[in-house]
Amino acid sequence: MRKALDLAREADLDLVEVAPQAKPPVAKLMDYGKFKYESAQKAREARKNQANTALKEIRFRLKIDEHDYETKKGHVTRFLTGGDKVKVMIMFRGREQSRPEMGVRLLNRLAEDVSELGTVESSPRVDGRNMVMVIAPTKSKADAKAESRNASAGSRGSQAEVKSRRDREAQAKAEAQAGDAPAADS
Repeated sequence: MRKALDLAREADLDLVEVAPQAKPPVAKLMDYGKFKYESAQKAREARKNQANTALKEIRFRLKIDEHDYETKKGHVTRFLTGGDKVKVMIMFRGREQSRPEMGVRLLNRLAEDVSELGTVESSPRVDGRNMVMVIAPTKSKADAKAESRNASAGSRGSQAEVKSRRDREAQAKAEAQAGDAPAADS
Protein backbone atom coordinates (compact mmCIF):
# COMPACT_ATOMS: atom_id res chain seq x y z
CA MET A 1 0.00 0.00 0.00
CA ARG A 2 2.86 2.35 0.85
CA LYS A 3 4.50 1.64 -2.51
CA ALA A 4 1.26 2.46 -4.35
CA LEU A 5 0.94 5.79 -2.48
CA ASP A 6 4.53 6.67 -3.41
CA LEU A 7 3.85 5.86 -7.08
CA ALA A 8 0.73 8.07 -6.99
CA ARG A 9 2.67 11.01 -5.52
CA GLU A 10 5.42 10.65 -8.13
CA ALA A 11 2.91 10.62 -11.00
CA ASP A 12 0.87 13.43 -9.37
CA LEU A 13 -2.27 11.23 -9.47
CA ASP A 14 -4.75 9.93 -6.93
CA LEU A 15 -4.81 6.39 -5.57
CA VAL A 16 -8.40 5.19 -5.77
CA GLU A 17 -9.48 1.93 -4.12
CA VAL A 18 -11.60 0.09 -6.72
CA ALA A 19 -12.45 -3.16 -4.90
CA PRO A 20 -11.78 -2.94 -1.15
CA GLN A 21 -13.30 -6.39 -0.41
CA ALA A 22 -10.92 -8.22 -2.78
CA LYS A 23 -7.92 -10.07 -1.40
CA PRO A 24 -5.59 -8.16 -1.85
CA PRO A 25 -7.57 -4.90 -2.26
CA VAL A 26 -7.54 -3.46 -5.77
CA ALA A 27 -6.47 0.18 -6.26
CA LYS A 28 -6.05 2.31 -9.35
CA LEU A 29 -3.91 5.35 -10.14
CA MET A 30 -6.07 8.08 -11.74
CA ASP A 31 -6.89 11.77 -11.74
CA TYR A 32 -10.00 11.58 -9.54
CA GLY A 33 -11.26 15.08 -10.39
CA LYS A 34 -11.13 14.29 -14.11
CA PHE A 35 -12.91 10.98 -13.46
CA LYS A 36 -15.72 12.70 -11.51
CA TYR A 37 -16.11 15.32 -14.25
CA GLU A 38 -16.33 12.72 -17.03
CA SER A 39 -18.84 10.59 -15.13
CA ALA A 40 -21.00 13.69 -14.52
CA GLN A 41 -20.84 14.47 -18.27
CA LYS A 42 -21.92 10.92 -19.12
CA ALA A 43 -24.81 11.12 -16.64
CA ARG A 44 -25.94 14.48 -18.08
CA GLU A 45 -25.83 13.08 -21.62
CA ALA A 46 -27.85 10.03 -20.55
CA ARG A 47 -30.49 12.29 -18.95
CA LYS A 48 -30.62 14.41 -22.09
CA ASN A 49 -31.32 11.37 -24.26
CA GLN A 50 -33.84 9.96 -21.80
CA ALA A 51 -37.43 10.72 -22.70
CA ASN A 52 -40.49 10.48 -20.50
CA THR A 53 -43.56 9.42 -22.41
CA ALA A 54 -46.63 11.36 -21.42
CA LEU A 55 -50.21 10.15 -21.62
CA LYS A 56 -52.13 12.67 -23.70
CA GLU A 57 -55.91 12.62 -23.64
CA ILE A 58 -58.41 13.33 -26.42
CA ARG A 59 -62.16 13.41 -25.80
CA PHE A 60 -64.78 12.61 -28.41
CA ARG A 61 -68.55 12.72 -28.37
CA LEU A 62 -70.50 9.91 -29.96
CA LYS A 63 -72.20 12.19 -32.50
CA ILE A 64 -69.06 13.86 -33.83
CA ASP A 65 -69.08 15.69 -37.17
CA GLU A 66 -66.65 14.55 -39.89
CA HIS A 67 -64.57 17.74 -39.79
CA ASP A 68 -64.32 17.63 -35.99
CA TYR A 69 -63.29 13.98 -36.22
CA GLU A 70 -60.52 14.86 -38.70
CA THR A 71 -59.31 17.68 -36.44
CA LYS A 72 -59.11 15.43 -33.39
CA LYS A 73 -57.51 12.67 -35.46
CA GLY A 74 -54.85 15.24 -36.41
CA HIS A 75 -54.19 15.90 -32.72
CA VAL A 76 -53.84 12.16 -32.07
CA THR A 77 -51.45 11.89 -35.03
CA ARG A 78 -49.34 14.77 -33.68
CA PHE A 79 -49.16 13.17 -30.23
CA LEU A 80 -48.18 9.77 -31.64
CA THR A 81 -45.47 11.22 -33.91
CA GLY A 82 -44.15 13.06 -30.85
CA GLY A 83 -43.77 9.67 -29.12
CA ASP A 84 -46.57 10.11 -26.56
CA LYS A 85 -49.31 7.63 -25.68
CA VAL A 86 -52.85 8.78 -26.33
CA LYS A 87 -55.88 8.03 -24.18
CA VAL A 88 -58.96 8.35 -26.38
CA MET A 89 -62.21 8.86 -24.50
CA ILE A 90 -65.77 8.91 -25.78
CA MET A 91 -68.25 10.64 -23.48
CA PHE A 92 -71.78 9.25 -23.53
CA ARG A 93 -74.80 11.33 -22.50
CA GLY A 94 -78.38 10.31 -21.94
CA ARG A 95 -79.65 7.71 -24.40
CA GLU A 96 -76.22 7.37 -25.97
CA GLN A 97 -75.28 5.12 -23.04
CA SER A 98 -77.54 2.39 -24.42
CA ARG A 99 -75.46 2.26 -27.66
CA PRO A 100 -71.90 1.32 -26.62
CA GLU A 101 -71.34 -0.54 -29.92
CA MET A 102 -71.37 2.84 -31.73
CA GLY A 103 -68.56 4.00 -29.44
CA VAL A 104 -66.56 0.85 -30.14
CA ARG A 105 -67.06 1.44 -33.88
CA LEU A 106 -65.79 5.04 -33.60
CA LEU A 107 -62.73 4.03 -31.56
CA ASN A 108 -61.90 1.18 -33.97
CA ARG A 109 -62.19 3.61 -36.89
CA LEU A 110 -59.72 5.97 -35.19
CA ALA A 111 -57.33 3.10 -34.38
CA GLU A 112 -57.46 2.01 -38.04
CA ASP A 113 -56.83 5.58 -39.26
CA VAL A 114 -53.67 5.97 -37.14
CA SER A 115 -52.50 2.34 -37.39
CA GLU A 116 -49.19 3.30 -39.11
CA LEU A 117 -48.26 5.59 -36.19
CA GLY A 118 -49.51 3.61 -33.21
CA THR A 119 -50.98 0.39 -31.95
CA VAL A 120 -53.89 -0.19 -29.58
CA GLU A 121 -52.45 -0.82 -26.13
CA SER A 122 -55.77 -1.32 -24.35
CA SER A 123 -58.91 -2.11 -26.29
CA PRO A 124 -62.10 -0.05 -25.82
CA ARG A 125 -63.68 -0.55 -22.40
CA VAL A 126 -66.57 1.15 -20.64
CA ASP A 127 -65.64 3.26 -17.63
CA GLY A 128 -68.80 4.73 -16.12
CA ARG A 129 -70.33 7.12 -18.68
CA ASN A 130 -67.18 7.01 -20.80
CA MET A 131 -65.49 4.54 -23.13
CA VAL A 132 -61.69 4.54 -23.03
CA MET A 133 -58.96 3.20 -25.32
CA VAL A 134 -55.18 3.75 -25.14
CA ILE A 135 -53.01 3.96 -28.27
CA ALA A 136 -49.23 3.59 -27.92
CA PRO A 137 -46.79 5.02 -30.50
CA THR A 138 -44.85 2.61 -32.70
CA LYS A 139 -41.56 4.49 -32.10
CA SER A 140 -40.24 5.58 -28.75
CA LYS A 141 -40.15 9.17 -27.57
CA ALA A 142 -36.33 9.25 -27.74
CA ASP A 143 -36.44 8.14 -31.40
CA ALA A 144 -39.10 10.76 -32.17
CA LYS A 145 -37.00 13.48 -30.49
CA ALA A 146 -33.87 12.46 -32.39
CA GLU A 147 -35.79 12.40 -35.66
CA SER A 148 -37.25 15.86 -35.07
CA ARG A 149 -33.78 17.19 -34.16
CA ASN A 150 -32.34 15.77 -37.38
CA ALA A 151 -35.23 17.15 -39.43
CA SER A 152 -34.84 20.65 -37.96
CA ALA A 153 -31.08 20.58 -38.56
CA GLY A 154 -31.71 19.48 -42.15
CA SER A 155 -34.26 22.23 -42.71
CA ARG A 156 -31.84 24.84 -41.39
CA GLY A 157 -29.26 23.63 -43.89
CA SER A 158 -31.71 23.75 -46.77
CA GLN A 159 -32.84 27.26 -45.75
CA ALA A 160 -29.22 28.39 -45.93
CA GLU A 161 -28.90 26.84 -49.39
CA VAL A 162 -32.04 28.65 -50.59
CA LYS A 163 -30.76 31.96 -49.18
CA SER A 164 -27.35 31.60 -50.83
CA ARG A 165 -29.00 30.73 -54.16
CA ARG A 166 -31.24 33.81 -53.88
CA ASP A 167 -28.19 35.97 -53.13
CA ARG A 168 -26.37 34.61 -56.20
CA GLU A 169 -29.45 35.23 -58.39
CA ALA A 170 -29.83 38.80 -57.08
CA GLN A 171 -26.14 39.48 -57.68
CA ALA A 172 -26.34 38.10 -61.24
CA LYS A 173 -29.44 40.22 -61.90
CA ALA A 174 -27.70 43.35 -60.59
CA GLU A 175 -24.65 42.67 -62.78
CA ALA A 176 -26.86 42.13 -65.83
CA GLN A 177 -28.66 45.43 -65.19
CA ALA A 178 -25.34 47.21 -64.76
CA GLY A 179 -24.14 45.80 -68.10
CA ASP A 180 -27.37 46.90 -69.88
CA ALA A 181 -27.22 50.47 -68.56
CA PRO A 182 -26.57 53.04 -71.33
CA ALA A 183 -23.13 54.54 -71.41
CA ALA A 184 -22.85 58.13 -70.20
CA ASP A 185 -22.68 60.71 -73.05
CA SER A 186 -19.37 62.51 -73.40
